[in-house]
Amino acid sequence: MASIDSAVARGSRVYVDRPGFTARHAKTLAATRSALFSLFVAAALVFAVELIVRQSMADTLAYMLDPTRPALTTVGAFFLMLLAVDGIFGREHKSAVVIAPLAIIPAVVCQQKQVFLSDPLYPTDFLFGRQIMELMPVLVKDRPWTAVGIVVGLIAAVAAIGLLLRYAWRNFPKLTRRERIARAAFALPLLFAFWHIMDYNQFSWIRDRLKVIPIMWDQTENYKHNGFALAFAINLPMANVSAPAGYMADAIDRIPVKPLPAGTSHRGKPDVIVLMSESFWDPTRLPNVKLSPDPMPTIREMQSGNVFSPEFGGMTANVEFEALTGFSNAFLPYGSIPYQQYIRNPIPSLATFFRGEGYVSRAIHPFQSWFWNRTAVYKAFGFDTFKSEENMPPMQKRGIFASDESLTHEIIRQADAMDDPFFFFAVTLQGHGPYEANRYAKNTIKVEGNLPESDRQVLETYAQGIKEADESLKKLMDWAKKRDRETIIVLFGDHLPPLNTVYTSTGFMKGVTAERKGSKDQMKAQHETPLVVWSNQTGPRKNVGTISPAFLSYQILKQSGYEHPYYTGFLGKVHDQYRVVDRYMLIRRNGKEVAEWSRQPKVPALLRDYRFLQHDMMFGDRFSTDRFFKSHADLFASAAETH
Repeated sequence: MASIDSAVARGSRVYVDRPGFTARHAKTLAATRSALFSLFVAAALVFAVELIVRQSMADTLAYMLDPTRPALTTVGAFFLMLLAVDGIFGREHKSAVVIAPLAIIPAVVCQQKQVFLSDPLYPTDFLFGRQIMELMPVLVKDRPWTAVGIVVGLIAAVAAIGLLLRYAWRNFPKLTRRERIARAAFALPLLFAFWHIMDYNQFSWIRDRLKVIPIMWDQTENYKHNGFALAFAINLPMANVSAPAGYMADAIDRIPVKPLPAGTSHRGKPDVIVLMSESFWDPTRLPNVKLSPDPMPTIREMQSGNVFSPEFGGMTANVEFEALTGFSNAFLPYGSIPYQQYIRNPIPSLATFFRGEGYVSRAIHPFQSWFWNRTAVYKAFGFDTFKSEENMPPMQKRGIFASDESLTHEIIRQADAMDDPFFFFAVTLQGHGPYEANRYAKNTIKVEGNLPESDRQVLETYAQGIKEADESLKKLMDWAKKRDRETIIVLFGDHLPPLNTVYTSTGFMKGVTAERKGSKDQMKAQHETPLVVWSNQTGPRKNVGTISPAFLSYQILKQSGYEHPYYTGFLGKVHDQYRVVDRYMLIRRNGKEVAEWSRQPKVPALLRDYRFLQHDMMFGDRFSTDRFFKSHADLFASAAETH
């Protein structure tokens, strides 16, 4: 008997026939090897993604080897995706060339985001990709070699992916029709089932067994425990806001409403100017450095209190959302951006309130109108007009941003042209980071202390911007003092600035970004920004304390002499008990904090009702319109007709 090996050719493969080794066995062995290789690629991708995001070999190994964390589940999900994509393309392992960039690139973006902000990458971040591109010139100027490296890396990556795809199509083994169907039939149902159990709003016994634990109230821990890929996937449904338990018409009807007088309570209609100052903060809070002279003498003299910002270093729109609506980010999914996701229909705001009182309501911002979706949002909020970079006179710049001084002159010009009472909401731009060394012709604030030269330059640039913002406020107040009509000016910072290593060099923080959870003192230090509430007739309103941005509407209307069922009535009740409503912490009127309040079995009734009203007007059936927002109802109807 001949013992010569014979070849059995099938498709593009050759199977070798030896004694006891049939073509079927050879095919089984080849399929097993292919599956094992795909499993290896899946594990390698998960490891690479976690290493990029965590920037620590020890943390990455701990994640991969910890049986209480879902590393194996993640590898399994990647394995199924590789099989499914192979079945679609009809080539063995071509999926690796497709899926690897889709996994690696978001991981790199996540790592870079964490350098500047304290949060990882969320699916909603891609909603404002255009904003990031618009800010690229200043980022390039601040870190030119990093920008060059990124561009070169992207070009090289695109070229490499193109060449690999071409090589894979020409050289990777072709799958038979039966093999393609087998891969798809195995992988797709499992992927569908896996996706179905990832909805964090629903309990899943299988998900628990797979060690996947949605930790939506603490996204840092969510990404740490579940890994980047699974945590990112868990956050995909965050745009779908479910109704809080117990929400219904009867629940809204049971919320008491105190009868309030209509209109002003004791004087004529004052003009109101609210300034949200970009990244405005008190840099003299930094330890181990001395700034001279004081960069903010006017604001220090006039300061009413502080705003407890829910953000750090960015996400201005979330602070703006609270300030204008009196609603809270604490009741929304972590990482969500109301301006991008939820504001699709008219909702109550200070703009609709003042319009209902016969005011001209105008938004002013010296940047492009699409930024943060402001054109659509301001329309939904009921502003008469939005004055942006496109329809305002050219302004002087500080770096690439419009100066506070130039914006102040424009506000005064527009105000002087008004006959009717007006409500202006202006968002400044000059204070935006990064804080390049040559933004100003001359820095007049001296920084003393043991700092690296690069940090000293950053702090000097930032402090000079604070000085000019302070001078601009003084100029606005001096103009208001000459007016006969009462003029109320409110200024607050939206969040702390992204000063990067200045924070660690001075010892202000352990890292370059603020903590999302911590003690009351730690959180106040890392989230408080100055607040001024001032009238040209009565001077500054003092002893406001530290408040959430959502309570600014209450302070503004009380200062203006107005009463309102929601903004001074219901929100006033909340303010009487809680000065800060943050998703992780409450701060009571007496200064005591309540940590992890939203995780307690029973939420305080007042906060439950607060959430009911917010959900009702943003997502629900608006049962509360007649009782709490009656003066807004006609504006809702007219705005809805134009949407």
